[in-house]
Amino acid sequence: MRTKALTSLLLSVFFLCGPLIHTVMPASPGFGSGNAPDILRFGIHVSEMGNLDPHFAAGSQDRALADLVFNGLLRYQPGNAPKIEPDLAEQIPGFEMIGGQQVWTVKLRKGVLFHPGPQTAAYELTAEDVVFSLQKSARREFCAYAGEYEGMTVVPVDRYTVRITVAKPASSILFLPKLTNYAGGFIVSKRAVEIMGYDRFKRHPVGTGPFMFSHYRTGEKLVLKAHETYFRGRPQLDGVEFHFMPEIDRREAAIKAGELDVIMGSGEKGWLEKMAREPGITVDTHGVGEVATIYLNTKMKPLDDIRIRRAIAFALNRESFMDTMSKQFVGSVYSPVPDQFLPGGLTKAEAEQLHLTYDQDLVKSRRLMADAGYPDGFTLDLVTSEKRLYRTYYAEMKRQLSQIGIDCRIAVETHSTMHKRIRRAPTALVIYVAWRPNADAYLSRFFHSDAIVVSGARPDTNFSHYDKVDQLIEAARLEIDPQRQTQLWVQAQIRILDDMAAYPIMYTKQCYARRTGVDYGHSLVSTMALYPQFTEQTRLHANP
Repeated sequence: MRTKALTSLLLSVFFLCGPLIHTVMPASPGFGSGNAPDILRFGIHVSEMGNLDPHFAAGSQDRALADLVFNGLLRYQPGNAPKIEPDLAEQIPGFEMIGGQQVWTVKLRKGVLFHPGPQTAAYELTAEDVVFSLQKSARREFCAYAGEYEGMTVVPVDRYTVRITVAKPASSILFLPKLTNYAGGFIVSKRAVEIMGYDRFKRHPVGTGPFMFSHYRTGEKLVLKAHETYFRGRPQLDGVEFHFMPEIDRREAAIKAGELDVIMGSGEKGWLEKMAREPGITVDTHGVGEVATIYLNTKMKPLDDIRIRRAIAFALNRESFMDTMSKQFVGSVYSPVPDQFLPGGLTKAEAEQLHLTYDQDLVKSRRLMADAGYPDGFTLDLVTSEKRLYRTYYAEMKRQLSQIGIDCRIAVETHSTMHKRIRRAPTALVIYVAWRPNADAYLSRFFHSDAIVVSGARPDTNFSHYDKVDQLIEAARLEIDPQRQTQLWVQAQIRILDDMAAYPIMYTKQCYARRTGVDYGHSLVSTMALYPQFTEQTRLHANP
């Protein structure tokens, strides 16, 4: 078991913490000269936006928009998540126990202005907007993350003070992220929603962020302009344009030609190195790392036999998976919660000490197969997404498992169809790529019995049909001491790995290419928004 010193280190790392407007902005040459506006042109990998309401942001394009247009009470430090710092709040709040209830008091900055909207003038943020936003986040019809905000009572104390009482006390590790610029923590304009109506707000979002919504043309681009009265100062950029280009070849050609300033890149082996050799272009990789995990169905024959699950694990090789991609893009993980990014995961050394790394051993794997009655192997019918990343994972797993006689027959579906299929019917093996903001989210959504697909009380993403760590997950959720909470998360994962309900493969970083003249204005280590982050400090210089 890990030492208190290691736990303290992880925690210290954590805490150092209406109609659309159709006015078309003039085309920009990107790196402005003379009086030309400095518009950053951002090429993304999808053909359209998903949802403009920040409380439904899921895809990277939606998360980027929410990050630019809105603020939270707290924020993940730009380019340096998961460190948290004040945003709309004056300081990071603490809690007190009042009448047996946990109460968090938040003091707001004064003078923060909302953007003007189609039917509303700019006005000052007050406690009413915060109460409205967090109450919106607790309702499933208005927020995809409502479960995180249920049981919170939010009331204004005065114009600049909000009091939040939680039904079940939570540690700062679990509570503070609810107030950040992520998931349901974004603060929206109460006045804009009420005057425009919610349907129109979803087409013209109004926040307090460094950039404000201008217009959106489906399949072409979305345009933001600078928020002139942003409380941290007027942005260096005059605006940001999202250009929709699903094909990497188009994005690559556009940035080479100087038609785009930043593009989402590709983790395909060799792409990063190829682009890094292009004059005037820099390639960056950064966290957070989305974790690819193989979930083994503990209730489906023959995987209901732990010998088969362990045989599969001993047949796999993490290094071979990583060899399919650029090395700068990937890293190893040894527990479902990635210890590189979050408190509560296991390091390689810890997993090795507990004999839970499952280093490839084909002799042991074949012996386990024979002992379980399958010396000649068996066939599995699986389904993958058409996305390159998923197809690469499944193809490599198929190759590796063939060495012990397991034949994986893999159907390729559209990404949305794959998600539907793996949720509608039990599947022997599921490879899933995901980022979650804390250990509780990983464990609750992938390993609590309530989340078992199809049959769970609240079906989600428990593809392993696993039900052996409910008590540990629930105990950790209620633990307000961060050290004890982290230890419970570790204990749960030790059990999961010992039962081989899941095999963590690796994490993949985000990969973006930029013209050399793009200065993000901050270091780029890790971002919760899944893109490099453009802030009021981001600027464009002429390419050298």
